[in-house]
Amino acid sequence: MLWHRTVGDGPSLVLLHGWAFNSDIFQNLVDKYKANYRVTVIDLPGHGRSNDIDGDIESWCNEIIKLIPEKSTLVGWSLGGLLSTYLASKIDLKKLILVAATPCLVNNESWNYGINSEIFNQFAINLKNDSTKSLKRFVSLQSKDKSQLQELYNSLQKYPASISALNNGLEIIINSDLRDNYEKLTIPKAAILGSLDTLVPVKIKEWYEKAGSTTSVIRSGHLPFLDKNFKL
Repeated sequence: MLWHRTVGDGPSLVLLHGWAFNSDIFQNLVDKYKANYRVTVIDLPGHGRSNDIDGDIESWCNEIIKLIPEKSTLVGWSLGGLLSTYLASKIDLKKLILVAATPCLVNNESWNYGINSEIFNQFAINLKNDSTKSLKRFVSLQSKDKSQLQELYNSLQKYPASISALNNGLEIIINSDLRDNYEKLTIPKAAILGSLDTLVPVKIKEWYEKAGSTTSVIRSGHLPFLDKNFKL
């Protein structure tokens, strides 16, 4: 069983974090919404306080599904958004909200709303050679606020993801193209983007709107949910 925590009372709200981080990154959101929602946060496999789970996106999601109540609003940030898109095609949700996320995180011949594939592949190589330096570099891409960056890195240090989980997560990212899954969803869908995000370009707003999503843009980097103007 993955590590999870539930607080508050009301309709179910489930939050899934991104690669290398843990659910503590959502503490401000939990505090903000626990008066109106029953909020569940989950540490992804091998992240935070959760044990490793070997395998692909299906293996990870089979464990996450066990912790999501029926008719939940599911919020996924970054890699958590990719997982949430997969989950939304498997279970009965009330709403799907993707935050600084895309159904295909790495660019290919028919997709340019993600990370350059050469840059991503080089990052994966660097991670294997020097994980500490690579994670510091990854954290630096999240925000330009130096105090915020230090808090993020401290969080990673407190509950570091396993090397196995980091590698599995990268494999999931590079092998997952869930555009069709997302477009076929009939539940309400929303995308919240950061105008300064260097990982998920804000130009994806047009694609999301064509796919039937409501969209909003906050002046932030890859962490819109830490901005004071963020709202679900």
